[in-house]
Amino acid sequence: MGQLEVINPSNEEVIDVLRMDDDLMVIDKVKLAKESLADWQETPLDERIEIIEHFAEVLEEKRDIWAEDLSREMGKPLPQAKGEFSAVIKRIKFFAEAAKTEFAPRLAHGKEGGPMWEEVSPEPLGVVANISAWNYPVFVGVNVFVPALLGGNVVIYKPSEYAPQTGLNMSQAWFDAGLPQEYFNPILGDGFIGSELVKQPIDGLFFTGSYATGMKISQALAGRFTRLQLELGGKDPAYVRSDVDVKNAAGSLAEGSFYNTGQSCCAVERIYVHASIYDEFVDAFAEAVSGFKMGDPFEPDVFLGPLTREEQLPVLQAQVDDAVAKGANLVMGGKRREGKGYFYLPTVLSQVNHSMEVMREETFGPVIGIQKVEDDAEAIERMNDTRYGLTASVFTRDFDLAKSMMQKLEAGTVYWNCCDRVSPFTPWTGWKDSGVGSTLGLEGLRTMVKPKAWHFRRPV
Repeated sequence: MGQLEVINPSNEEVIDVLRMDDDLMVIDKVKLAKESLADWQETPLDERIEIIEHFAEVLEEKRDIWAEDLSREMGKPLPQAKGEFSAVIKRIKFFAEAAKTEFAPRLAHGKEGGPMWEEVSPEPLGVVANISAWNYPVFVGVNVFVPALLGGNVVIYKPSEYAPQTGLNMSQAWFDAGLPQEYFNPILGDGFIGSELVKQPIDGLFFTGSYATGMKISQALAGRFTRLQLELGGKDPAYVRSDVDVKNAAGSLAEGSFYNTGQSCCAVERIYVHASIYDEFVDAFAEAVSGFKMGDPFEPDVFLGPLTREEQLPVLQAQVDDAVAKGANLVMGGKRREGKGYFYLPTVLSQVNHSMEVMREETFGPVIGIQKVEDDAEAIERMNDTRYGLTASVFTRDFDLAKSMMQKLEAGTVYWNCCDRVSPFTPWTGWKDSGVGSTLGLEGLRTMVKPKAWHFRRPV
């Protein structure tokens, strides 16, 4: 049985050392979940909803304390960490309310009690495994395990090894809310433990993380009829037309690019700007970014924290060096900050093109490339020139034109004059190599169940 060192990315100090689960413990927890499934499935929906509502109350009560844990282990600025907890409580309320109708049996045809009628009932998948992410450890977990439990499933929950304490806090919230532990089984560990979980006789697997890991999971499940959902990477583009208020657009996109230190799957990672306002936009964007304070997540007014993972530092540097070598202009940043911590200076590159890795490969950090385009058609072509398809944004005053362009964008979520936002009311889904399946929205609830058709004929 190994140990998991939890490192504070702000100062590189060891926060804690936690005991990891081993492969035998994973087997035992899946077995326990299987054995307890029938009891939870038979628990009335209103009782499941009541527990979920208690879970939200616990999160609200513990928000300030647990937000500090989150900031400490992954480097997220404290106000952003608190905001993650506050926003997720609203998501839970949406799920709980929507479940009252989505997870209730419905009459499909005929009249109940008549000579013949038909009904449809949503039935649980069974044992649902959730391999969660570190960048939004509260959001990403809740998006899966709340609708899973509402749907009558039992859950095996593996939080990221980079945010294990937050994962333990989420687990404790369930138990404090009155959920028996056999219905929600957390496992701690690294990628090895995740791979062991994939081998088990689970009925659904929901993963959020990199394309490379998602592909390995997909291959491991080949030949098994397991419900698989993958939320993977992105290379999210934005287009700025000539009719915008340049300063406002630049400010919005700067925040959308660098919020959570750029460590968001839906962070803007490439910007295309009409040639007529290109220089003005680059200047305004750089000015907005220069106002972002970088430092310890617990310091007041800090907007940019460290990278969570040290191994991401050379990835960012390689992209910047490649761009500069191929002719990009380094407007600001472009290197690791001196001193302790995994800090990378906010970086803006202009005069970029698609020969450069920074415009093609996922960055996942505070680095942005801004490319000049001549017209709307070129913008659409460049925005779709990627293997990813998570989100895309159009900034313009012309709604009709924006809607026409958004229709052509190959992405699961499109924005008009906004970016980097997620709503509980709409599905969160990736196209192309950004994944398969949906969380959030009614679609996120429906993916947790399977339909059963009932045919009734009254005897003559």
